[in-house]
Amino acid sequence: MPAKITKYICSECGHVTTTKTGKCPSCNSWGTLEILPEVTPTNTKNISSHVKIINALDVKTPERISTGIEEFDRVLGGGLVPGSVILIGGQPGIGKSTLLLQAAGSVAKNYNRPVLYISGEESDAQVALRASRINTASENLYLYSGSELEDALSNLDNENFAFFVLDSVQAMTTGTDSGWPGNLTQVRAVAQKVIDTARAKKIPAVMIGHITKDGKIAGPMILEHMVDTVINFSGEGYSSYRMLRAVKNRYGNTDELGIFEMSEDGLKPVIDKSGLYWNREDSAVAGVAMTIALEGNTPLAAEIQTLSAKTIFPYPRRTARGIELNRFQLLTAVIDRRCKISTLNHDLYINVAGGLTLQDPSADLPACAAIASALKNVALKAGTCWLGEVGLAGEIRPVTRIDLRLKEAAKLGFETAVVSSREKIKFTGIKIIRVSHIDEALAGLLISEKN
Repeated sequence: MPAKITKYICSECGHVTTTKTGKCPSCNSWGTLEILPEVTPTNTKNISSHVKIINALDVKTPERISTGIEEFDRVLGGGLVPGSVILIGGQPGIGKSTLLLQAAGSVAKNYNRPVLYISGEESDAQVALRASRINTASENLYLYSGSELEDALSNLDNENFAFFVLDSVQAMTTGTDSGWPGNLTQVRAVAQKVIDTARAKKIPAVMIGHITKDGKIAGPMILEHMVDTVINFSGEGYSSYRMLRAVKNRYGNTDELGIFEMSEDGLKPVIDKSGLYWNREDSAVAGVAMTIALEGNTPLAAEIQTLSAKTIFPYPRRTARGIELNRFQLLTAVIDRRCKISTLNHDLYINVAGGLTLQDPSADLPACAAIASALKNVALKAGTCWLGEVGLAGEIRPVTRIDLRLKEAAKLGFETAVVSSREKIKFTGIKIIRVSHIDEALAGLLISEKN
């Protein structure tokens, strides 16, 4: 009889090996190899009783619970779904606990149902002081301070709770597994216990997760696969603004962007989002072009700035911030080749004002306009926004949701929009200039040359 071979599986990448080492040979993660459990062969000839005909299932759209914070609800897809589990991660001090404490207090007040806030990192006094400062305390808002997960979750048996918050998954321990809080085994066990409780009681749960220095949520990668929604809460250290994005959402899309401003009395939703990234200057400056970018369903005015400087070196420098560098270099090559505007003896720098990062293809045309304007030291016509994707042949391609962008442009005071000749436009509140090629787009749209 052959000897029994023990196999090990990496909890991070799923790599299987027969050798127990400290580091996974596939993803180089430390301490992630665990014994792969044996699978007992089963009879697969008969159809399992769990298999059902999908057309026969009676499925209803879940009734969501509003958090009372419009930006948060929109990122979630409309609110909290009963039985769902949400994981939110972000830098220390970014406002994760503040956001969820505000949401918990709002739900407790608006629905007149109890909400449980489990704090494994802060004392009762610390949480109570924050709740008082942001004016979210409520007689229906319950607090458990401690690290024993089973003891904390046992409180959900007493009343009809609306939802519960776990702050944080790395701070809690469960008696079913050994080890210190925050290790891989404990994090996975805690998350599974929370998921099982939320599913069984049909109560939405929100877990806070720490992040690593690389910006990823700490713990095994399987943690993000286990939950229904993963949200990233981010912001720059110099700014009071916070960005909320879903990177995974089983109950909605991942395109939405929520923007908050951190104040002394909590997080406030930002209403005029375009004002964050546009200084609304009327004077035309060489190298500056405006566009209306989309973050999910939210139109944002974006100011693209380009600066050119002559260089004596054979390899001119290209620096980009807010636009991916390879994309900037591609557009520079298109300008050089298709518009006969030489870029070989100029260093070029491009920046999206306000720290906004543009992934939207509609930024191609304004970026090209800004590059050409900077190289010629000639300003673009004021009151013009540029909307279009640029191909390698120099053709201007349509962008998504053009009418929504044009409505936002008209509301912000733009008089003219340069778009693809193939766009199908219904909105009539702004002057439209249709172009089919980048060379055509730049012709006649420059104003007096500067000395």
